[in-house]
Amino acid sequence: MMNKVQEQDIKAWIDSFALYECFKNKKILITGATGLLGSCMLRCLQALNSCYHLNINITAVVRSKEKAESMFGGAGECLHYYVFDFSENSAFCPDEKPDYIFHFASPTASKFFVEHPVETIKTGLQGTEMILEYAKDHPLDSVVFASSLEVYGTVFEDAEPLTEEKQGYLDPMEVRSCYPLAKRMSECLCKSYSEEYAVPVKIARLAQTFGAGISKDDNRVFAQFARSVINNNNIVLHTAGKLSRCYCYTIDAIEALFYIAIKGKDGEAYNVANEDTYISVIDMARFICKEFNPNISPVIELKEGMGYSPTTKLRLDTKKVKDLGWKPKYDLRSMFYHLIMSIKE
Repeated sequence: MMNKVQEQDIKAWIDSFALYECFKNKKILITGATGLLGSCMLRCLQALNSCYHLNINITAVVRSKEKAESMFGGAGECLHYYVFDFSENSAFCPDEKPDYIFHFASPTASKFFVEHPVETIKTGLQGTEMILEYAKDHPLDSVVFASSLEVYGTVFEDAEPLTEEKQGYLDPMEVRSCYPLAKRMSECLCKSYSEEYAVPVKIARLAQTFGAGISKDDNRVFAQFARSVINNNNIVLHTAGKLSRCYCYTIDAIEALFYIAIKGKDGEAYNVANEDTYISVIDMARFICKEFNPNISPVIELKEGMGYSPTTKLRLDTKKVKDLGWKPKYDLRSMFYHLIMSIKE
């Protein structure tokens, strides 16, 4: 079930989303539908159905039907579940042929990457290949692959924002590289299927994205920071906090993906971020303490083996996605305010 913050987020989004009629009577398939972004997209589409009677038919690809039903309720006329695991070798054959596919299915936790690098690569690369093969054999309107800003690797200069054609260094001999390298190769696979087989696939390079509705066991840095504020605990960093990057609120990211699906160019990559949120981890910790709980402060306790990404400066350029008509609405303070209020609920 959604909490009040999620409901308010989606209601505000519906009132401003200009492209809703493009999805009328369309069939949309979402992989990773119980994850943060997949579940947010599913609920946005359900809300569009309720508000505008669009008859959007949604197929949620999930590993656990029980978990999906606990989140969204039972299947119905406009919601169907397809139980599938992309790390296995079974054929991808959903009952309904979709018009749009949004491919989110992927591990997201750094600790999982370093403990299960093979599964991380297989789920990322093999899963993307399955989706692209399906799209090749079943013509549809659009496929959007959810990639990551981590494909940029290690970048040391941030005087100029990173446009989509730039790349930093990734060490293939580092186990932690399993995630960004799988995303990078998946992007190449998307481009190849677009060129060779005319698959209408687009790539969304997502900044770290968070918002209301994160799972209770989410241990990513934004979740840890929010819980520290709520519990009146100092924010403990296990690195020096020099890694710098952009962020994006969940609803903003979902809208960007819709714009990319409808207006994006096949075979192209689009950075998705709020450029104004570019900040180092340590400065973000200081910002959150100042804004939400001045009684706490950041504390650095260096610790190895946590699986954190290398120190890099990922200041993303978002001109390409903005040229499609999208722009973010949530700044860093409002992002954390909504996250904290959601966790409190």
